[in-house]
Amino acid sequence: MSQGSNFVDYVKICCRSGHGGAGSAHLHRDKFTSKGGPDGGDGGRGGHIILKGNSQLWTLLHLKYRKHVIAENGTPGGSALKHGKNGTDEILEVPLGTIARNAETGEILFEITRDGQTKILTPGGRGGLGNWHFKTATLQTPRFAQPGEPGKEEWMILELKVLADVGLVGFPNAGKSTLLSVISAAKPEIADYPFTTIVPNLGIVSYRDGKSFIVADIPGIIEGASQGKGLGFRFLRHIERNSVLLFMVPADTSRTIRQEYEILLHELQQYNAELMHKPRLLAITKSDMLDNELIAEMKQQLPAGIPFVFISSVAQTGLTELKDMLWKKINEG
Repeated sequence: MSQGSNFVDYVKICCRSGHGGAGSAHLHRDKFTSKGGPDGGDGGRGGHIILKGNSQLWTLLHLKYRKHVIAENGTPGGSALKHGKNGTDEILEVPLGTIARNAETGEILFEITRDGQTKILTPGGRGGLGNWHFKTATLQTPRFAQPGEPGKEEWMILELKVLADVGLVGFPNAGKSTLLSVISAAKPEIADYPFTTIVPNLGIVSYRDGKSFIVADIPGIIEGASQGKGLGFRFLRHIERNSVLLFMVPADTSRTIRQEYEILLHELQQYNAELMHKPRLLAITKSDMLDNELIAEMKQQLPAGIPFVFISSVAQTGLTELKDMLWKKINEG
């Protein structure tokens, strides 16, 4: 199974939390007491449906075929102030960067960003209060108790934004997949046509002294992606999570490097202006076809104010320098 087919970044699930148990309306009786006061216990609460962050997970694949998630009901209260048992919670482990949203309203509820972090997705119903809560000076023996609160049934959407240190930004065929396959152990599908990468590929890049960082090859964006053309929004949102953006422009582009960089930048700005604050680097790819004279000429026309490096994944030139620059940028903040 290729990484593409088991990378799942969107699931829709029906969540049904548990009903709360009813409170008890019991009156105390024993061989010495024929008409005792109220001693009905409270009902247990219904089980919650909870999301829990797990840094070892990379996809939502394990939830893809689980359409219904049902938590246990609470049990009723008993005599002698016995509290009903709470329903067991259903805990769904999710990768970091998972966003929960209500499927009906589209409202974002929360995001899971830390390992072990837990958030209630659908709360269980509260247990009903037993009759001893309702005893007053004028009502010594209340013969009623609260029913349990019903659980909720709602459709939820879980979406994953890739949490990576570096996001590769470039048009289709800028050489992103090739670079990832050379500098990491990832094996992305590589072909010479646009949109080969239709899901983000994650690669762990080994650096000096046993250090490493994560690079995400984000599907190529095209002019108009911010309006939903091409693969559009669904993939642009992966870029939001990366801490450093590596812009990749091939040396054989039909435009100038600066023009192509500015178009990519414009797409990101249209999509989300906050992305403009992320640190950026520029890699000119496929530079094995350039001689020194051409490189010197191209340097004159590069965009100002962005660190750059000429690389070739095929000839494996400039890659150590690129890793050094990325590591420095990642750790600046």
